[in-house]
Amino acid sequence: MTRAQLQDWLDRYIAAWRANEREPIEALFTEDAIYRYTPYGGEDHTLRGHAAIVDGWLAEGDDPDAWEARYVPYAIDGDRAVATGWSRYEGTAEEPARTFHNVFLLRFGGDGRCSEFTELFMQENAT
Repeated sequence: MTRAQLQDWLDRYIAAWRANEREPIEALFTEDAIYRYTPYGGEDHTLRGHAAIVDGWLAEGDDPDAWEARYVPYAIDGDRAVATGWSRYEGTAEEPARTFHNVFLLRFGGDGRCSEFTELFMQENAT
């Protein structure tokens, strides 16, 4: 995995999140991938397998015009990588604007798809 390959994967991750369609999500992950989407959720917040990851994303889609995100490579060691970045959600009448600072711990298969994804994040304090 190179920095350019990782940045491409991160950009496709954002595009798949925005599109919220099956094919772009499937293209990101291996069939046996593990996806941990909270820093403290344990097995209740772990998706196992390609189908579960895609179904989880589709069930929890965000309005594509209500957020922005940017992630960049931080470190790469063989098939493992770390990326950092942020996600910002616009506020609504029901919920204030939110900003999250993210760290992704990633492992990739030989085909460039992610086989293990762990998201760590902290929410910025509202002012």
